[in-house]
Amino acid sequence: MNILLLGSGGREHALAWKLAQSRAIAKEGGTLFAAPGNPGMADHAELVALDATDHGQVASFCNEKSIGLVVIGPEAPLVDGLADSLRSEGVAVFGPSKAAAQLEGSKGFTKDLCERANIPTAGYIRTTSLDDAVHALERFKAPYVLKADGLAAGKGVVIAADRAEAEAALDDMFGGRFGAAGAEVVIEEFMEGEEASFFALTDGASVMAFGSAQDHKRVGEGDTGPNTGGMGAYSPAKILTPELRAQVMQRIIAPTVKTLADEGMPYSGVLYAGLMLTEDGPKLIEYNCRFGDPECQVLMMRFEGDLADYLLACAESRLGAMEQAKFAKDVALTVVMAAKGYPDSPEKGGLIQGIGESERNGAKVFHAGTKRTENGDLVANGGRVLNVTSKGHNTATAQLNAYTAVESIDFPSGFYRRDIGWREIARGEK
Repeated sequence: MNILLLGSGGREHALAWKLAQSRAIAKEGGTLFAAPGNPGMADHAELVALDATDHGQVASFCNEKSIGLVVIGPEAPLVDGLADSLRSEGVAVFGPSKAAAQLEGSKGFTKDLCERANIPTAGYIRTTSLDDAVHALERFKAPYVLKADGLAAGKGVVIAADRAEAEAALDDMFGGRFGAAGAEVVIEEFMEGEEASFFALTDGASVMAFGSAQDHKRVGEGDTGPNTGGMGAYSPAKILTPELRAQVMQRIIAPTVKTLADEGMPYSGVLYAGLMLTEDGPKLIEYNCRFGDPECQVLMMRFEGDLADYLLACAESRLGAMEQAKFAKDVALTVVMAAKGYPDSPEKGGLIQGIGESERNGAKVFHAGTKRTENGDLVANGGRVLNVTSKGHNTATAQLNAYTAVESIDFPSGFYRRDIGWREIARGEK
């Protein structure tokens, strides 16, 4: 079977690495294509130049190359309805429809769904003007949680410490800081607790748990500084006990899938639930309609099954016939090496060397924002540049292995946090 993977980041490199190990590719002579891909993905896939916003171009390629499965990595093509366009051409797709992808494309849509389905989440108000938003602040207490309704590359959330900061943030949002994503703003009550990420596969009817993780969103050590797309992650999230995982499936994931199906927009793909573990139990912060980044990297390091089989089962509405997904008991931990200036103005073009030596030390280095120059040098081409990922029998060992691998990489214009996994290690491990 030939597979097309769309995307170019660290998440997609991790998916390409795992898909290349699938029977359909490794043993049955299929080809894995990646569009547009990145230099690291070239080790596992044939890179092709396709524009995911040109649905006709992607569909024509699928027909020409007899693609048996399309895996859409990023959220933007899903929210844009690419999965619908391909399905209308008879192509099997892993990823939700445009209607179902509103779970990530509109935070207000998700909050309203939670209200209809009685899914535990924070109280909220949807606002469409600066005046309405400022007035709505009166119904909340500090700190204030302000979210641009649409896609904002993981950076559309502001937690304001006081009223003045909240009003300034709202002025920025409605003033165009996040473009069209900020045309509507959701104001939420602040939830106390620890965050965790939970993943599930679904074909619109059956649902299967697919691992957990915790990430570090702040750019600075000790979880300080501005939010980023993620500076590192580890899996599993041990704080999500079997009892809590069962609650998440029963009270959050299953009602979401059922409600969407009942309302005529069945969800097929991966559901990534960002959770707050409160005194009252797990509550939904938000949904993503694709694998997280860098959470996908640690999930793929631990997943022990044939990834193509599971993704195709979702696409073909037969997930219920699959065995429960199995993950290694080891902890996987990834450290993001970012370009100086990230998340504001990352410095591009910095030379990167030593990845081969790093991987000889047992790590897997996923490319997130790299490119090759005309003379073949590997250089930085984004904010988050590399994801250095290792495993260990516990979080401390996985952390040690990852940072040992990081030290083998020569990336003078890069930086990284030195405390990924600190919270789990501080809790103590057996």
